[in-house]
Amino acid sequence: MRLIQLVDDAGQTRVGVVDGHGRSARLLDGVSSTYELAVRAIAAGERLERQAAASPGSLSLDYAGLLREGRVRAPLHHPDPAHCLVTGTGLTHLGSASARDAMHQKLRQQAEEGTLTDSMRMFQWGVEGGMPAPGRVGAQPEWFYKGDGDIVAAPEATLDSPDFALDGGEEPELVGLYVVGPDGTPHRLGFAIGNEFSDHVTERQNYLYLAHSKLRACAIGPELRTGELPRDLRGASRLVRDGAVVWEKPFLTGEANMCHSLENLEYHHFKYPAHRRPGDVHLHFFGTATLSFADGVRAQPGDVFEIELPELGAPLRNPLRTVASGFVPGGVRVL
Repeated sequence: MRLIQLVDDAGQTRVGVVDGHGRSARLLDGVSSTYELAVRAIAAGERLERQAAASPGSLSLDYAGLLREGRVRAPLHHPDPAHCLVTGTGLTHLGSASARDAMHQKLRQQAEEGTLTDSMRMFQWGVEGGMPAPGRVGAQPEWFYKGDGDIVAAPEATLDSPDFALDGGEEPELVGLYVVGPDGTPHRLGFAIGNEFSDHVTERQNYLYLAHSKLRACAIGPELRTGELPRDLRGASRLVRDGAVVWEKPFLTGEANMCHSLENLEYHHFKYPAHRRPGDVHLHFFGTATLSFADGVRAQPGDVFEIELPELGAPLRNPLRTVASGFVPGGVRVL
């Protein structure tokens, strides 16, 4: 099932089920948000699809029109943005099976030569131990915090880069969407396309600046795909400038193209009690191996990031904008 959150003709937030052709969204009756739908499903012990089927509606709206008019929201949010944790894991993708084999050989050679960097050593741990048997604990991934629900931009909305940033570049990723149940059990609603969006110049100055580089906006959506995913997901990431594509590259994700299993990444995120607080929403990015920045391309204000992953529905599009941070040295007041 493909779910979206949207603003209806009366200006109210609603949940819609996208049809199999991606042409229309049927509005669910009596449901004001995906979060509300998930809470009901958890309370009833039902799958999200069955809970949605229990709230059928007859009104359908044109999906392309909703996107064009900016009426589609991120597919999951918490009523209180402070109770939405946006996080991610890096060094998780290889791109293909052949890339995995080549990386194995490169890591072994660097280990023998004693030239492994800290990042490559962590990547090696993932390649060698990131896909344990089901129910077993594998290697820890890199982990980072991005912000709370206020940083999440809707599809077609601007991605705001602060004026102190040294770069603002896309990171096309798969995102897991979760709600924590009353007993502290995380429930995965499904997956969405995400643009994790980072400051790559700051990060490359020193790997200890990773935390600073990730404290940025991000975008998720348009759709939430419920259920399990195909192991091999293929799409494309593009940078559009003045209506023309200035950079494009295939985007591969899914476990067939990763060195960590989704179960392992989820375990290392939710093993912390603070990440299992009842009622909280978690939006977790699973990493990427595709960046325009890595190809020497620098995004500019006005450029549009477009990430396409057909198995997850419509593309995610967001223009880049630079905004003033609103804070200056000496801005802290002493009480």
